[in-house]
Amino acid sequence: MAPVKSGDTAKVHYTGTLDDGTVFDSSREREPLEFQVGAGQLIEGFDQAVVGMTIGDTKTVKIPAEKAYGPHREEMVIEVDKQQFPAGINPEVGQQLQTQDNQGNPLIVTVTGIDGEKVTLDANHPLAGKDLNFEIELVEKN
Repeated sequence: MAPVKSGDTAKVHYTGTLDDGTVFDSSREREPLEFQVGAGQLIEGFDQAVVGMTIGDTKTVKIPAEKAYGPHREEMVIEVDKQQFPAGINPEVGQQLQTQDNQGNPLIVTVTGIDGEKVTLDANHPLAGKDLNFEIELVEKN
């Protein structure tokens, strides 16, 4: 059986963990993840990790932040006044909200802090700046 190469369609089961062992995502309780290898559908490090695997192979890889969701960028963290929120929205730490960037594109932000009337919003991906560990099992290839 030929190993996976760029352009192939692969189906994998995976479990993603942080360095402290926290599981942030897993396909084990649902259908395997299907994607075209090398098409840029997934984070770069995951895509590269599947190349060379054959059906039934399992591997564990550590993907540095640079090949995952990138560094945590401080310029994507802002502080706003509570009164800037629409009526009926009472921000809470951990809450995710949708807003717009300067070009009108949708942007997901996470409330990371509240200090009196000031609310800290973070537009970084929640996994930005983190190294990711994946256990990957190739279950199908076309």
